[in-house]
Amino acid sequence: MRLPEDEMRILVLGGTTEASRLAKALASRSDFEPTLSLAGRTHDPAAQPIPTRIGGFGGAEGLADWLREHRIEALIDATHPFAAQISRNAAEAALATGTPIVAFVRPAWMREAGDDWREVADLDEAAAAIGAAPRRVLLTTGRLGLGHFATAPQHHYVIRTIDPPDAGDLASLPDHTLIFDRGPFDLESERGLLARERIEVVVTKNSGGAATRPKIVAAREVGLPVVIVQPPRRPDVPQVHSVEAVFAMLEPWRRG
Repeated sequence: MRLPEDEMRILVLGGTTEASRLAKALASRSDFEPTLSLAGRTHDPAAQPIPTRIGGFGGAEGLADWLREHRIEALIDATHPFAAQISRNAAEAALATGTPIVAFVRPAWMREAGDDWREVADLDEAAAAIGAAPRRVLLTTGRLGLGHFATAPQHHYVIRTIDPPDAGDLASLPDHTLIFDRGPFDLESERGLLARERIEVVVTKNSGGAATRPKIVAAREVGLPVVIVQPPRRPDVPQVHSVEAVFAMLEPWRRG
């Protein structure tokens, strides 16, 4: 049986701004023994203040084995809203091992007055929603999804990404401009980008949060349509929206 003064061993599945904020808060606490896990999809992730592992676990079964091996007492899913498979694996592994789990999620963006949104379910629908006529498109859906837009090669794509996309995906989009950048982005810079690149439509995922929302506001200001992919449904686990709420969930588990 654990003693009240023992450090609680927790695993944070990260890769988001929220996970970084949580890691910073955990680093200041002496009553937790945290590990942050990153999927490894970003080549040069920002340094974190707590022990970090990089790479997959081998599905839900592999994650469950890792939880048992490291005697994890709580699991925090702070992954990207579109990391659906990782979230499913986390929920399954938590159930299989009896590990308490909480999802630290950012609320999705909500349509506001003046928004011209074309809501779609996936990237294939997003490519079709741009339309047949050639347009200048700001594409911020991530480097791993570019291949879906090969069905609409007539557009000029201004692709903003953190890491270089796959060469094959780029070859399928012959008319493109690459911009390497990492959020958060401010409203003034997003206004400038839309004007400088003469953007006619924005294509993005409804990732929520403040770091990349300014492009939505900038598009609204000038009346640009936004093709927006809605996030997949998350597993049925408790959800919170702040670092403080995460700790409130952890406290009774830590004392248990």
